[in-house]
Amino acid sequence: MFSAMLGEAWRAMGANRLRTFLTMLGMVIGVASVVLMMAVGQGAQESVKQSINAMGSNLFIVLSGSFTAGGVRSGSGNSSTLTVVDANAISELDGVANVAPISTGGGQAVFGSNNWSTTITGTTPAYLNIRSWELEDGFVFSASDMRSATRVALVGKTVVDNIFGDIDPIGKTIRIKQNPFIVLGVLKSKGQSLDGRDQDDTIVIPLTTAQRKILGNQFAGSVRQIIVQATTPEMMPMVEQNINALLHQRHKIRDGADSDFFVRNLTAVANSAAETTRTMSLLLGAIASVSLLVGGIGIMNIMLVSVTERTREIGIRMAIGARERDILLQFLLEAIVISVIGCLIGLALGISGAMLVNKLAQAAVVISGNSVLIAFGVAASVGVFFGYYPARKAARLNPIEALRFQ
Repeated sequence: MFSAMLGEAWRAMGANRLRTFLTMLGMVIGVASVVLMMAVGQGAQESVKQSINAMGSNLFIVLSGSFTAGGVRSGSGNSSTLTVVDANAISELDGVANVAPISTGGGQAVFGSNNWSTTITGTTPAYLNIRSWELEDGFVFSASDMRSATRVALVGKTVVDNIFGDIDPIGKTIRIKQNPFIVLGVLKSKGQSLDGRDQDDTIVIPLTTAQRKILGNQFAGSVRQIIVQATTPEMMPMVEQNINALLHQRHKIRDGADSDFFVRNLTAVANSAAETTRTMSLLLGAIASVSLLVGGIGIMNIMLVSVTERTREIGIRMAIGARERDILLQFLLEAIVISVIGCLIGLALGISGAMLVNKLAQAAVVISGNSVLIAFGVAASVGVFFGYYPARKAARLNPIEALRFQ
C-alpha cells in the first residue's frame, strides 16, 4: 500500500513538473545555504582552535609597562621594567609549570646570496615547551649555550623557505647583523596566530646571545616580556594574583600607584576568540535557515493549490472506500517527497559550494556529518510541518461536495 501511494505521489509530481521544480527550488536553496554556511562557520572555528593549540595552554604573558620620568609618561613596552631575575622569581611560585623570559627584535638573516627580514626571538629552552613547539629536524640549544652565549639558532619554516629553499639548513651558517650563527634545528610549522602574524617567520636564539650580540640592552638582564605557564587551568587565577603581588613587591610599587608591567591571560583571550567564532557560526546557520522556512511556505502554498485542483479526485477516492487517514497520508507523502528530493539536491550543491570556497578563497571549510544530518533532518521536518495542513484539509473534505466540485 505504501509503495502504491509513493508511486501515486511520484505521478502527481510528474504531472506538473515545472511547478514541482519551482516548489522544490526553495528547499534546494535553503539546504545548500545551511550546509555552506555551517561549513564556513565550522571551518573558522577549526582555524581558531588550531591557533589556540599552537599558542600553548594555560598561558600568561607579562609585558613591560609604562613609566613616568620628568613628567613625561612613556607608552607600554617602551621601558625595560622586567628582568631575567623577575622570571626566575616567578618560576618559584606555586602553580607555575614553566617560565621563559623573551627579548625580540627585527633582523636580517643572510645565507649565501639570499636574505630575509624576520623576527629574532631571544629566549630560553623552556620557551618551546611552553608553546608546545616541536622541531621538525635537529635539536634545541642547551643551558650550556645559554651560559656561553653561543651563536646557535632555530629557524622557522618561513625563514627556511625564503633563504634555504631546497637546501637542508641543519649545520649551515647564517648571518644575523653580521654575526655568524649555526642552525641547530628547524621548527615545525605553526601557521598564523590569532592576531594574524606568521608564527613561522622567526629565528629563535639563546637569550644571552640576543642580549649581547644582536638586540642589545639598555639595562643588563632586562627583557621585553615573560611567558608563564600554569600547571592547570584551575590554578590560573591564583598564579595571576601571585605574579602581580610578587612583581609589585620586587619593583617596590606602592599601593595605588600605577604598575610598571601588565599581566595578560592569553587563555582567556583565546577562549573569547573561540566563543566569538562559535557565535558567528550559529548566526550564519540561523540566517541560512530562514531560506528553509521560505521553502517550507512554498511547499504549503503549492500543496494547497494542488488540493483545490484535485478536489474531485479526492471525492472519487473517498467514494470508492479511501479513508480519511489514506488521503492524509497521500498528500503528506507528496510534500515529504518534494522536501527530501530538494534536500538531496541542496546537499550536493552545498557541499560543492563549500569545496569551491575552499579552493578559490583558500578559506578553511569543514563539512561534518552532523551538519549534513541536521540539514537533512530539518528539511524533512519542514516538509512534514508545512505539508500537514494541506493534507489535513484534503482529508477532511466532504465526499459529496468534492464530487460536485468543478
